[in-house]
Amino acid sequence: MIGTEYYIIIGVISLFSWLISNTLKRKFAQHSKIQLRNGMSGAEIAEKMLADHGITNVSVISTPGRLTDHYNPKDKTVNLSEAVYNQRNAASAAVAAHEVGHAVQHAQAYKWLEMRSNLVPMVTVSSKFSQYLIMGGLVLGAASSLGYWVLAGGVVLMGAATLFSFITLPVEYDASNRALAWLKNKNIVTNEEFKGSKDALKWAARTYLVAALGSLAMLLYWAMKLMSSRD
Repeated sequence: MIGTEYYIIIGVISLFSWLISNTLKRKFAQHSKIQLRNGMSGAEIAEKMLADHGITNVSVISTPGRLTDHYNPKDKTVNLSEAVYNQRNAASAAVAAHEVGHAVQHAQAYKWLEMRSNLVPMVTVSSKFSQYLIMGGLVLGAASSLGYWVLAGGVVLMGAATLFSFITLPVEYDASNRALAWLKNKNIVTNEEFKGSKDALKWAARTYLVAALGSLAMLLYWAMKLMSSRD
């Protein structure tokens, strides 16, 4: 069944996720105090970045919640949390420009974004059923033929989710790089404001990195369990 190593891995992943998440919240609170000299809100920054890239078919809208910002390629909307949409600081500038970075990726057919989009249907299935298959394989007995193949199915689905999390990394880092380059080249922010925006995006990216490494650790654990069941 499940060994002590499993709980150690879960504990380590949870600890790092908690540390990164708390640091991210603290950094955003810190950089939210740096008010933009130009007085532009997150929504205005997003709209200007879209216009500067010649993108006219994407809307900027406000969405409830905190850190709920995202780009929706299906309806072509840049969704900014209420604080980012309305506030006028280095943190909101960073997030708004980052999400528009995804819209620019979409408009320019950025290959990593297209790969991630193609994997979404598979990952939707794998996220729902991989754990059930793995637990089912353990209950049936991984050493038995049926239990082995049920567990193997769960590992394969988990592998798809892990692949998705790693493909997400270049997508997120590229969107941040596009955002920072635009903010600097267009003189949207001062040097101090730019440093705040850059720091905020750096910690946001680390949440994706920790998630990817955590997913890989769990995949390797169950893959080793699968192989050892045949010994």
